Amino acid sequence: MTDSKRPSSASAGTNPRRGGNLVLIGYRGCGKTTVGRIVAQRLAWTFVDTDELIEHAAGRNIARIFAENGEPAFRELEAVAVQQAIRGTRHVVSVGGGAVLREENRLHIGAGGFCVWLTAPAEELHRRLVADPRSSAQRPALTAQPGLDEIKNLLAKRTPLYEAVAHRIVDTTGRALDDVVNDVLDSIPEELRTAAP
Repeated sequence: MTDSKRPSSASAGTNPRRGGNLVLIGYRGCGKTTVGRIVAQRLAWTFVDTDELIEHAAGRNIARIFAENGEPAFRELEAVAVQQAIRGTRHVVSVGGGAVLREENRLHIGAGGFCVWLTAPAEELHRRLVADPRSSAQRPALTAQPGLDEIKNLLAKRTPLYEAVAHRIVDTTGRALDDVVNDVLDSIPEELRTAAP
């Protein structure tokens, strides 16, 4: 599956015409930031990463926020960042993988514009995260489980939530970056591309 229509289980409350942004969701390692930056360049839109907004507001990286204040404090900062990111128009927004856990975030994501879920199986996500030295330094473990087991467990919990807000799904597994970018661009409704800023 490289690109599919919005899942039938998607919430009826999400409407791609409600906001003027492109919102990328998915588990860490799925490529939201990398793909998002390129898509934003191609569209001549502004790229916004909610994790970067959080780190800027807190003056610390996410691993330190978790270590010093815990996950609940991080999720509070994340909720603020999601609202801030989708407030404007013509933004390509990369949303943290766990943001969908909160209903208020899902509502904001759905209202923020057209939502694309970037996917990959747990094994592929684990391989990418292990290969990225920045990941372990900047992103904390979320459970006491070993890496692959954690990913499988969290994916099982988050998948229905990703499905609930996604208008399109783009599978990134084993694919060239440019192909993924093109799939994301091709999925954007014409009315969103041509909407006045």
